Amino acid sequence: MDAVVPQDPIVPPTGLRRRLGLPLLVLYGTGVTVGAGIYVLIGAVAGHAGVHSSWAFALAATVMAFTAASYAELATRYPVSAGEAAYVRAAFESRLLSTAVGSLRLATGVIAAAAVTLGGAGYIRQLIDLPVPFVAVVIVGALGVVAAWGILESVMLAGLLTLIETGGLLWIIVSAVHSGVSFGPALLVPPPLDVGVLSGITFAGLLAFFAFVGFEDLANVVEEAKSPQRNIPWAMALTLLITSLLYVLIAAIAVSAVPPAVLAASPAPLSLVFNAVAHISPATFNMIAIVSTMNTVLAQMTMTARVVYGMAEQGDLPRIAGRVDRRTGTPLIATGLVMLAVAALALSFPLERLAEGTSLVTLTIFAVVNLCLLRIRARNVASPTGHVRVPLWIPAIGLVTCMLMIISAFVAP
Repeated sequence: MDAVVPQDPIVPPTGLRRRLGLPLLVLYGTGVTVGAGIYVLIGAVAGHAGVHSSWAFALAATVMAFTAASYAELATRYPVSAGEAAYVRAAFESRLLSTAVGSLRLATGVIAAAAVTLGGAGYIRQLIDLPVPFVAVVIVGALGVVAAWGILESVMLAGLLTLIETGGLLWIIVSAVHSGVSFGPALLVPPPLDVGVLSGITFAGLLAFFAFVGFEDLANVVEEAKSPQRNIPWAMALTLLITSLLYVLIAAIAVSAVPPAVLAASPAPLSLVFNAVAHISPATFNMIAIVSTMNTVLAQMTMTARVVYGMAEQGDLPRIAGRVDRRTGTPLIATGLVMLAVAALALSFPLERLAEGTSLVTLTIFAVVNLCLLRIRARNVASPTGHVRVPLWIPAIGLVTCMLMIISAFVAP
């Protein structure tokens, strides 16, 4: 008698519309990642890693790459908006674990959006001196309305904003080269084998890890992607490649053009870098930075609402939370709940604490995702044809590196 192969328990629902092709997916992934990272966190990273900040970003990118490959396989095996919650259910057949991981994913999206909201408020206050709480509430309210409008409209707007924010980073790179800023040593010279220096880089890498939060959001818009088994893996890979190159270059330029201590103390650090390399008033760059952070908040809120929808479809949350409006094709109740949660956190915690919290929760989720893939492959669960398949050593290394990064957060000075 033939062995019985466990069957996939995940069946994708059909309430959302497939409207996103590869270009829009790449713009979405790049937009949410770039705005969440280099515009907001270069100062905090420089405060811990100093002139070795580019190495902190490279460390975070390396850790992220293994997990990105695991996501590519799982997202094509289970093309559903529940994302990580669905992967846990398939691997361990436990609703309790599925709900717990889905809840962590919700927390990550909300905390990340709150952190970037504060980063955006910092740039806005360089132009208009308004109270941070007021600015934060306006940002969340306005972008929540856009997120509720429609997925195509949200992602098209995010795509336009992505071109602007990426253009701002390229402007800094070109200006640095043109003005003769010597950033080669910060980019190419390895850090000394000193415990204090390496510890600082490792902790900075934890903060820099926040800068890469975003590619995994693509797994949660998979139900709205055209040809998801082909486009989602490509979108993840291109997002990670583009952001890694930009981050490492910008970090090297930033600490070469402006003293790291000055960057760490600034609420708008890239404006200082822009002024130093382009010798132009930072007001123009502040506008680009505002666009960038708004893009990330929009994308994070859009993604998190899809996680609420997916978990409601699985029965992990009340069904009403997953209700899709017929006119907009979006989960309006889920979007409203996400708006309230983001605003509450932005009004309650400082930026660096939110960023560190996001990184730790995200690393925990990534460790679970890698473990899920190992478990699914060990159980030989049947899956649809055409999905991505990665070597088993990739999720194994992904699991180990995520755990090491988590441990580093508690042993760093």
